[in-house]
Amino acid sequence: MRKLVYYVGASLDGYIAGPGGEFDFYPLGDDMMAWINERYPETLPTHIRAQVGLEGAPNQRFDTLVMGLGTYQPALDINVTSPYAHVRQYAVSTTLDEIADPSVELVREPAGLVRDLKAEDGDKDIWLCGGGRLAAALLPEIDELILKSYPVVAGTGVPVFSGEFRPTLFTPTRQESFGNGAQVTWFTRAS
Repeated sequence: MRKLVYYVGASLDGYIAGPGGEFDFYPLGDDMMAWINERYPETLPTHIRAQVGLEGAPNQRFDTLVMGLGTYQPALDINVTSPYAHVRQYAVSTTLDEIADPSVELVREPAGLVRDLKAEDGDKDIWLCGGGRLAAALLPEIDELILKSYPVVAGTGVPVFSGEFRPTLFTPTRQESFGNGAQVTWFTRAS
C-alpha cells in the first residue's frame, strides 16, 4: 500500500513558512541541495528543475502531490498554474471556485482522496506538501514524516501542524546532517 508522506522543511521553532508565506530564510547548503536533487528531485517545482539541470529527471519517491492553497497560491502568483507538472497534483481548497489547469485537480475533502490514493497500486508514495492546516487535517492519514530541520528561528509563521490538540506518536527511524547545520529526520507512525 502506498504511504502518505509529509515531507517538509521547518525552522527550529516549528514553522514551515513565515507569516507571509516566506520560505527563503532557510539556509540551504550545497551538500544539502545536491542531496535533495538526487533523492527527492520531484519535490522541486517543474520550473525550478530546468534551472538546476533536473528537467526530465525521474521521480524517485513520489508520483502524487497533495497541497493546500497556501502552497499552491505562490505558484499562481507568478502565473504558474501547474507547479509540479511531473507528478499528479491535487490542490485542497474550500475557497477556490475552480482551477483552470486540468493537470491540477481541486479537492474539497482531502481525507477520502488520500485514502483512495493510498489504496492504488504503485511503488511511489504520495507527497503531502503542506501546509500546516492541511497536515493537521490529514494527521490520521500520515504514515511517515520527513522533517528537514533548518538551524534558524522564524519567530512566527505557518506551523508544521496547525489544528486541534491531537497527540500522535511517531518513531524516529533515521537522521542525516549537513554542513549548513540542517538535519533531515525520518519518522514513521508509531504502532
